[in-house]
Amino acid sequence: MPRASVSVVGSSAATARESAWAEEVGRLLAQNGIVLICGGMGGVMEAACRGAKSAGGLTVGILPVANRDGGNAFLDVVIPTGMGYARNAIVVYSGEAVIAIGGSSGTLSEIAYATIKSIPVVTLGSWRLKERELSHGMCPIPARTPAEAVEKVLELVGR
Repeated sequence: MPRASVSVVGSSAATARESAWAEEVGRLLAQNGIVLICGGMGGVMEAACRGAKSAGGLTVGILPVANRDGGNAFLDVVIPTGMGYARNAIVVYSGEAVIAIGGSSGTLSEIAYATIKSIPVVTLGSWRLKERELSHGMCPIPARTPAEAVEKVLELVGR
C-alpha cells in the first residue's frame, strides 16, 4: 500500500507564527508516516519541509519554476514545472488532503482546487469559506493548532 500524502499550502512570505505552525505540521505529518507535498519554495512550504525532515519524513516539492535548483533546501523530491501558479492544481491533486496555513490568493486558489475535487481541506489561520459560497466539494475545516490540524487530516484520510 502506498504511503499517504498530504499537501501543505501557504504563503512564500509567511509570518513567524505561520512558519512555526508549518514546521510543527510538517513534523507531526512525518511522525505519522505521511509524505509531505508542497509548492517547494520558501515561507510555509520551507518551514513545513524543515519540520518533516527533522522527524525523518519524505518531502516533495512541485516547483513553479523550471529550474530544479529553485526549491528549498529540505526537499527530497523536486519536480520543476515552469508553470507558475498553474502548478497549484498539481500540488493539491497530489495529496489525499490539504492543510492550508495562512496565505493569500495563491493559497485561496489551492483551497478552491481542493474543494472542486472534494479533497478535504483543514485550515490553520487561513481562508474561511462558508458552505453556501461553494459550488463544489466540502467547506474547509478550521483548526486552532498544528496538532489539531494534523489530527483532523489523519481522521479525514482514514489514518
